[in-house]
Amino acid sequence: MFTKELTEDNELLLYQNGQLIYKRWLNTGQSKVFDVMAYDKYTYSSITDLDIENSKHLIKVNAVFRLTPTKEGGRKSGIISGYRPNHVFEYRENGEMVEAFMGDIQFDHPKVLEPGVAQMVVVRFLLAQRIERFLEPGREWFIHEAPTKVGTARIIDFQLPRS
Repeated sequence: MFTKELTEDNELLLYQNGQLIYKRWLNTGQSKVFDVMAYDKYTYSSITDLDIENSKHLIKVNAVFRLTPTKEGGRKSGIISGYRPNHVFEYRENGEMVEAFMGDIQFDHPKVLEPGVAQMVVVRFLLAQRIERFLEPGREWFIHEAPTKVGTARIIDFQLPRS
């Protein structure tokens, strides 16, 4: 069951079964997804597992990240550090994604990364996702919000967790 709430601070909150899954600040247009598992059939690991800083179960990828410009069908607003989209490395012949991987995007500056701007970022992936086969410098992948392609990223280098 989905419910929505508009707060006094002009925030839109979306709940599924009583759990907060999405928040949008209507004054700024910024938003945050708290758990994509709530509505994405291609994702096999929960986003909440990424909240463990310095976990031995995270792969850290240094990448050039770029949101698609709004005029080209991208987001209407920028993102903040901690953005957690779906990451897609391959598609079937019919254009359907094979699998989406959970990863959060971290950056220090600017505060908001706007559509059309390229930025060096760190993307943290869960090790349990079978993502290692796609990790090689120069590899490009696609950023999705559910089925919508909203950006791209390209691997510069990566760090596997230490045992």
